[in-house]
Amino acid sequence: MGDHRTDRWQRLSFTSEALRGNPLGDPHVRPLHVYVPEDDSRRYPSVYVIQGMTGMAEAWFNVEPWSPSYPDRIGELEPEAVVVLVDAFTAVGGSQFLDSPAIGNYHTYLCDEIVPYVDAHFPTVAEAPHRGIQGKSSGGYGAMFTPFLRPDLFGGLATHAGDALFEVCYARDFAPAARALRERYDGSFDRFWEDFRSGRPVFGSPDDALLVNIYAMAAAYSANDDGSVDLPFEVETGETVPEVWERWLRWDPVVRAREPEGAEVLRNMRAVWIDSGRSDEYHLDLGAVAFHREVLAAGTPEDRVHFELFDGTHSRLTWRYPLSLDFLVGLLSITL
Repeated sequence: MGDHRTDRWQRLSFTSEALRGNPLGDPHVRPLHVYVPEDDSRRYPSVYVIQGMTGMAEAWFNVEPWSPSYPDRIGELEPEAVVVLVDAFTAVGGSQFLDSPAIGNYHTYLCDEIVPYVDAHFPTVAEAPHRGIQGKSSGGYGAMFTPFLRPDLFGGLATHAGDALFEVCYARDFAPAARALRERYDGSFDRFWEDFRSGRPVFGSPDDALLVNIYAMAAAYSANDDGSVDLPFEVETGETVPEVWERWLRWDPVVRAREPEGAEVLRNMRAVWIDSGRSDEYHLDLGAVAFHREVLAAGTPEDRVHFELFDGTHSRLTWRYPLSLDFLVGLLSITL
């Protein structure tokens, strides 16, 4: 007999028209995991959980020694909410949950397909003030930015070490990436991907994680209509290309929060959770501080905001999810 708390998860197969025929040839049929409270006779707030770079929805169920999985932790919490694990893995590692002509329409997939499907098939309160989004790293980025694009859908967010303050978390990698491309791949990302997919051990080279991440970000933030990707730095020197870098900055949550429309979205949020480890390897603790500052500057009521820097790095943060989920559910359950 299984534990009734963890048995509340349902595994579904979702067919996405938005992802059908995507540029990378990634599957348009995706797993979808949904947690439903035991009493399904009433309606609940919903929280969408999106994964970090290279994450897959199925991996949430992986078993590690001495550490409960995400579903185990949520089962222990027994939230009065519908919790949805969304799969958005791609051949370049991720999508930043945006629509991109180089990657595919992952924003449309999440907002125009997954959300309506869940509302139609599960006991949710199908209104933005009762719907939240949660994630870490690239998932934390998606949790911050998706409500800017669709405030009609999401009234709460939780970001754990989400990508923000791009000049701090991304720009520092341009020179090392340029050097890695020069030394190993004659300055060509095409050659890098050919090598990466050649059958050798994945992330067997010390430059793999750096180059995968930089390319995936460029494919999300500075892709062209024909699917080509502009890099924000000169491959020969690592110098920033100003016009491409400006395209990236338009997608920075801190920059968007400073704009009147972004501030209005934040001001109307029901719940905002922001945290990061103090020793985050990508300096996303600094982005968390900057985003929190803009949330308060926007006029978001302080009793709707939780900010925390904790002792930790960018790794092994699953224990943070139940904390922010409990916070979100509490505020998203309130009827004003």
